[in-house]
Amino acid sequence: MSAIEREILTQPADWRRAADLAPGYADSLPRTGERVVAVGCGTSLHMAQAYAAARERHGLGETDAFPASEMPAGRRYDRVVAISRSGTTTEVERLLADLPDPNRSVLVTGVAGAPCAEHAGSAIVLDFADEESVVQTRFATTALVLLLAALGIDTSVDADAAELVLEQPLGEVGVYDRHAFLGAGWTVGLAAEAALKLREAAGAWAEAYPAMEYRHGPISTNAERTLVWPIGDVDPSVLDDAVRAGSAVHDSNPSPLAALVLAQRTAVALARARNLDPDHPHSLTRSVVLP
Repeated sequence: MSAIEREILTQPADWRRAADLAPGYADSLPRTGERVVAVGCGTSLHMAQAYAAARERHGLGETDAFPASEMPAGRRYDRVVAISRSGTTTEVERLLADLPDPNRSVLVTGVAGAPCAEHAGSAIVLDFADEESVVQTRFATTALVLLLAALGIDTSVDADAAELVLEQPLGEVGVYDRHAFLGAGWTVGLAAEAALKLREAAGAWAEAYPAMEYRHGPISTNAERTLVWPIGDVDPSVLDDAVRAGSAVHDSNPSPLAALVLAQRTAVALARARNLDPDHPHSLTRSVVLP
């Protein structure tokens, strides 16, 4: 069994542990009404996007999300939430180092004492969810669960649903040439992350869109061997249009985080079918550290 497969399997337990830990970090994490920005790179950016949308959806305060390299200069926030598994990501380190008030920042990471933590006001270390695989799975989802639980969102249903997803057989993979993940609201970030897993681990053609945007161009790429994956609740009419355009729709739609676990498993299975190493994809490293 590969490292990524072992790490995918621990997610329900990791999520429950993170949800239990969340109240203890209340002083570090954003308070209701604060203006917040969440930042990250790659997978961590997708988790930041999901968190930001969920926080706004629950009426807890204006929340933006940006790639760490693209946060607008001069924009002021009450709190900065940075996500970096290794704590060594150069763009995140630079952003934290340049903040006018570093005490208003918190880093969510998997490694204690890493360079990013030196510039953050506080650090939340989820070392139990750190990973061997280059491809992120459990750290990212565990970080997101901690942030959602801190918002008062009950994530226990996601852990239960993920356990079922992990027990069920995957079925045949490789039937489809293209995969399109669709989300809405906070699941747009999850859809982007699901597509990234298929691209990273298996080199698959995978894209992600806000569901209502799918008809504004991307649907033109639909073909007989295209599979459309809804992540969470999306407008059923979009899925109907996808079928009319010639694609298939994934018929399993568990809770959003469990759906992401299913996509992770599919990515690994596709990698195996293509004789690829899902732990060490071409041209990828555990962290991007720039000179």
